[in-house]
Amino acid sequence: MDQTFDNNPLPRSLFVYSLLYGGMTVVAGVLAFKQFAIGPLVVESGILAFLLLVVISSAVSQLHGKAMADRLVLWGFLPLAFSIALIGLVLALPPSPDMPAENLAAFNTVHAQTPRIMAAGPVAYGVSLLLNVWLFDRLRGKGQGGSAWLMARGAIASAISQAIDTLIFITLAFYGEFPIGNLLVGQAIAKIVLSFVLVPFLIVGAVALAKRLDGETARASAA
Repeated sequence: MDQTFDNNPLPRSLFVYSLLYGGMTVVAGVLAFKQFAIGPLVVESGILAFLLLVVISSAVSQLHGKAMADRLVLWGFLPLAFSIALIGLVLALPPSPDMPAENLAAFNTVHAQTPRIMAAGPVAYGVSLLLNVWLFDRLRGKGQGGSAWLMARGAIASAISQAIDTLIFITLAFYGEFPIGNLLVGQAIAKIVLSFVLVPFLIVGAVALAKRLDGETARASAA
């Protein structure tokens, strides 16, 4: 088994980032139930996990190519689907009579999402992340560019894909329930700002970490 693995090595960075990516797809929906304020901007906390998905997929695209990044995004549906199914099963199971009522109510509030919200999340995820990978790759051009262009590509691709994500999710989840104009604008602005403030630096850091991880693998193999 070890010999087979050695003959077909998986880059350590790809292995580590795939694990992180799968975890972020699951935790993003849970974090979204808390909102935090950055000055006048109010943002749902799930954006932090979602921006990490953008960072990881962009770093994988930069180092391993667009096709690999696309596969990472598509495989991300697997932990997402399993988590939704498992949450549904747990919600259907009868609660213990010893469980405090306030704890059960809090659990149900966080996890018992409406079918529209549960459907909107995966659709927005798939469209926006695949769009981010496509834009990030298209902006690469013929040359690799330096760190500054890497940061610019990350910011532009993230900002556009995050705006599309907001439009898809809020429209599918809440259209017809209440006026969504202010929510759309506020969330889009917040996500675009974070895309320019955080994402470029995180992508550069993720690429540097990946190169270090893969360098350690190469040195270990040569030893």
